[in-house]
Amino acid sequence: MSLFPRQFRFWTTLLTVVSMTALTFTPAVAGLTASRVSGTTSIVSERDADMLLAQRALEIKVVAQKLRDYGVTPEAAQARLASMSDADLHTLASASKGLPSGGDATGAIIGVLVVVILVIVVLRLMHRDVVLR
Repeated sequence: MSLFPRQFRFWTTLLTVVSMTALTFTPAVAGLTASRVSGTTSIVSERDADMLLAQRALEIKVVAQKLRDYGVTPEAAQARLASMSDADLHTLASASKGLPSGGDATGAIIGVLVVVILVIVVLRLMHRDVVLR
């Protein structure tokens, strides 16, 4: 007993052969695209890069609120940044690299929960009991 009737096998084979010979398979071609300017900033020197980092740090809501709490206006902070020496500006920019880029800790909490759940699943798969006291 055959799975397919003889006529069905013939037409299936014929369709497969025709489709395989009729389709042309060309290799994929990749190349570089022309670059374009992605923003309006033009960083020419190290001071410009440090100034940009410090300005972005001042735009963080927590930092801006703390400055307002101390009585510093955003305009005064920008004026102070412009008058800083290169060494002081570099120190401030280096310190601001560690600041969070925004958002809350939801992603970190979810990440910790996923790791805890994975550990519990692995322990259960190893037939170990998980006891919380």
